[in-house]
Amino acid sequence: MSNRLDQRSTSADHTDERPNYDHTSNDVKRPALVSDLRERVDGDVRFDTYTRQLYATDASAYEETPIGVVFPTSTEDTAAVVSYCSERGIPVLPRGAGTSLAGQAVNEAVVLDFTRYMDTIVSVDADARYAQVQSGVVLAELNEALSPHELKFAPDPAAGDRSVIGGAIGNNSTGAHSLKYGKTDAYVEECEVVLADGTVATLGETDLDKLRERADSDGTLLQRVYAEVVRIVDDEADEVRARFPELKRNVSGYNLDVLVEEAETGTVNLARLMAGSEGTLAVVTEAKVALEPVPETKAVSLLFYESVLDAVTDVQHVLEHDPAAVELIDDVLIGLARDTADFEEIAALVPDDAHAGLLVEFYADDDGHGRSLTSGLLADRVSEGEGDVEPPKDHPDTVQTFSFAGVEAHSEVDREQFWKLRKAGLPILLSRTSDVKHISFIEDCAIPPEHLPEFVERFQTLLEAKNRDVDAAFYAHAGPGVLHVRPLVNTKAAADRRDMVEIADAVTDFVVELGGSVSGEHGDGRARTQWNRKLYGDALWDAFRDLKTAFDPDWLLNPGNVCGDHDMTEHLRYDGEYSYDTGFEPSLNWENENGMQGMVELCHGCGGCRGGQDTSGGVMCPTYRAAGEEITTTRGRANLLRQAMSGDLPDDPTDDEFAEEVLDLCIGCKGCARDCPSEVDMAKLKTEVMHARHQEHGSSLRDKLFANFDALAPLGSTLAPISNLAQSIPGARTIAEKTLGIAREQALPEFQRETVRDWFESRGGAHVAESNAERKAVFFVDSYTNYSHTEVGKATVRVLEAAGVHVRLAERTDSGRPALSKGFVEKSRDAVESNVAELAPYVRDGWDVVLAEPSDAVMFQSDALDLCDGPAVESLAANAYGVCEYLDSFRLGENVDWEPTTESVAYHGHCHQKAVKKDHHAVGVLRRAGYEVDPLDSGCCGMAGSFGYESEHYSLSKSIGEILFEQIEVSEATAVTAPGTSCRTQLSDDRIEAVTTESSLSGTELDREEPPTPVELLDYCLPN
Repeated sequence: MSNRLDQRSTSADHTDERPNYDHTSNDVKRPALVSDLRERVDGDVRFDTYTRQLYATDASAYEETPIGVVFPTSTEDTAAVVSYCSERGIPVLPRGAGTSLAGQAVNEAVVLDFTRYMDTIVSVDADARYAQVQSGVVLAELNEALSPHELKFAPDPAAGDRSVIGGAIGNNSTGAHSLKYGKTDAYVEECEVVLADGTVATLGETDLDKLRERADSDGTLLQRVYAEVVRIVDDEADEVRARFPELKRNVSGYNLDVLVEEAETGTVNLARLMAGSEGTLAVVTEAKVALEPVPETKAVSLLFYESVLDAVTDVQHVLEHDPAAVELIDDVLIGLARDTADFEEIAALVPDDAHAGLLVEFYADDDGHGRSLTSGLLADRVSEGEGDVEPPKDHPDTVQTFSFAGVEAHSEVDREQFWKLRKAGLPILLSRTSDVKHISFIEDCAIPPEHLPEFVERFQTLLEAKNRDVDAAFYAHAGPGVLHVRPLVNTKAAADRRDMVEIADAVTDFVVELGGSVSGEHGDGRARTQWNRKLYGDALWDAFRDLKTAFDPDWLLNPGNVCGDHDMTEHLRYDGEYSYDTGFEPSLNWENENGMQGMVELCHGCGGCRGGQDTSGGVMCPTYRAAGEEITTTRGRANLLRQAMSGDLPDDPTDDEFAEEVLDLCIGCKGCARDCPSEVDMAKLKTEVMHARHQEHGSSLRDKLFANFDALAPLGSTLAPISNLAQSIPGARTIAEKTLGIAREQALPEFQRETVRDWFESRGGAHVAESNAERKAVFFVDSYTNYSHTEVGKATVRVLEAAGVHVRLAERTDSGRPALSKGFVEKSRDAVESNVAELAPYVRDGWDVVLAEPSDAVMFQSDALDLCDGPAVESLAANAYGVCEYLDSFRLGENVDWEPTTESVAYHGHCHQKAVKKDHHAVGVLRRAGYEVDPLDSGCCGMAGSFGYESEHYSLSKSIGEILFEQIEVSEATAVTAPGTSCRTQLSDDRIEAVTTESSLSGTELDREEPPTPVELLDYCLPN
């Protein structure tokens, strides 16, 4: 499951077009170290500037440049690196997907990235409920592999679609269902580890008496570890019992409470010491983990309260019903539901005076059981009266707060909608483009549920005293007492950094007084290590340090974490020394705070763009899914762009090397604008940099040709079919590849002698009179449709007329999309201004504007606003529609007698339409026409406009396409359809002919006057 480029069959001359990420010729500070490591390992050794900067950040507020990065292929590789570094006093940091929120995945060390090669599921024993896995296995992929056995790895961190087993062990991860499952440590049976001296050992369950026999404080490293474990069990057990909080969620410090508890049975499992150790004790390369059965079904209740305080007060009583999860939803999330179309249905269920909610999920044996659980909860917790009630007789010292309303969800769709409401807060927290951001530095304290109300009150009072806004701050895992709280902080300001320390110090005092932990989920890292002494006391702090020394005598494994010397205000990504300079003046409109700088600094590093590399779902990030390289993620590109502008990289963003290494493989799919929790718009950022680069360095002939297709197409059409014969001349494609860089394997679009405009005029113009029309529309026929894919334009006119629309054709055919896609901003702006001048008068007179090509429709609806200002362009954007969007929005498709076939259809939506959340309209048209539709949760097809035509990108384009082909192959649909020209070009590959059927995709008579079927409208140019 490593790099897809290494797995795909490619043409002979395009076997690997990945950039040369390893720039050792010009940037190696330790050449002997690099050469020595390359001699010792089979994996990749990269110490170039770009790779080091890519691994300088994780999902936290911190940044520290590593020494270099090694991608081991095996435990032997790992041991070789650790042994070599141990002998020379070089720190080592094991790392997974870099989703850590406390800064534990960044350090000045040699980073070991296990996600590239060491990602194998070694074995699964379904009967015994165990799996043997390498550290780089993604949790979601493990659970997908376990699904046929109806088993799962139970801990479910929110980042499970990119988090890996090694990281889950290192952080002792868990998630929303920790009430039922606990933390990762409960599922770690054995760990294969590399100790600090390079020794490979297997840690697991051991008889305590045998451990005593093996212990030797003067022996080997492993024997010294045994001796220190025995000493802790013998000498520190009472202190551990006294100081460790009794919580389901505590990941601060080392796992000594589990060690002491197990020792009481006469056995200990040293593998569980790895859980929560953050790579500071040993490097885990492989693990045996226990599995849990997937629940038969689930049921969800949503209880409403007048305030957050009421909700958290009621948590302890809700817990009496034994739920699997209890999640807090605050007033900001409820307000979001009321104001957002995505939550329209659920918002109707929310009472007007609800300002907080508890989402309560149960695991059930069947639907009836689930309904009994939710109804029992609602009967107990939903008060028929108002406000608090008298204290119950068995709890005279408490006031029992009731929910004043509640609803249930039992179907999977309804349950997912409830959970979607709970998770909606993250984009709010992470989408700020100002210098003031929601910083994760004290945001996951764990408190006994009975003390949550007092904790919330004291925290709110503290923040008010500090004048800190906590917008959308109190939410998440109320059941186990873990509330996420992210105060707004500007880490660039010294006063705010001082406040961070004072707030964390005071909150730690609250936590200690209330019997809680400073971290119930996200670990110690750089943010919280310094508070462990106050939480546990000097004796246990020293015990932690003694254990660290026993495992790692020279403190070389991820030094500074858990019991080290980290200062939470050092090595911040943004601090008082941070500077920013683009080196050029932005050319696009940036409406967000801080303009382009705000967007450049928006990525917080959660790694959502790494999700789904080997699983389907979502758009972002197609090149990473195919290549598996961090530099091809949105996170990687955003980080390097920021670092180039802040001076951390030697290159300017417009330099050749930066353009070729960082931005070249961004295909502009816009998936990040939709799927990234922060909505980092890398496509727009790339356009800005490309535009500046053109101005500084000029542009290639190939880029100019693609950008000026509208100017060249009329000549090609006039000379057709002669112009189309050029591609068939022997050697012509080879010449085109060598001179222009156009892949010889990819046929260019052919020109049609009769354009759509010619055809429209020859048929006598509109066939529906304006006076009899339901609506009137100007059809903007884009350049590719007008000159090459004329069947698309003809079908669009016919279906619009069949729906009762009076149609006129726009005079212009250049939307500005080709130029914008290649970074020619001024040319694209000129096109938009011309289109506005032509079409704005129509819009003012009540006309709609319809486009057949999805990317051109989005150009009108969204990108035009980045280029031009004013009410005219805004009005045009608001009244422009893709053809299926138009039919669906006004229910015009209901006027058409479609005559559907009996086939089911797999629908692949266009990336740009997905980015603006308009891809669902075609599904609506198809379904109302009588088709059974399977909307694929697919990413980019890989063609991406001109990308798939470019010789250096051809094989990667096909690798991206393979991911889509695999989704089509597993679909039960008998036909496949897609609205975009690029998509249809990629899908015409013979690898998917087996799943297309003649009855829906062939036999379209393009000269007939009756309207095409919806499938033909979208997809009549696939092969028979």
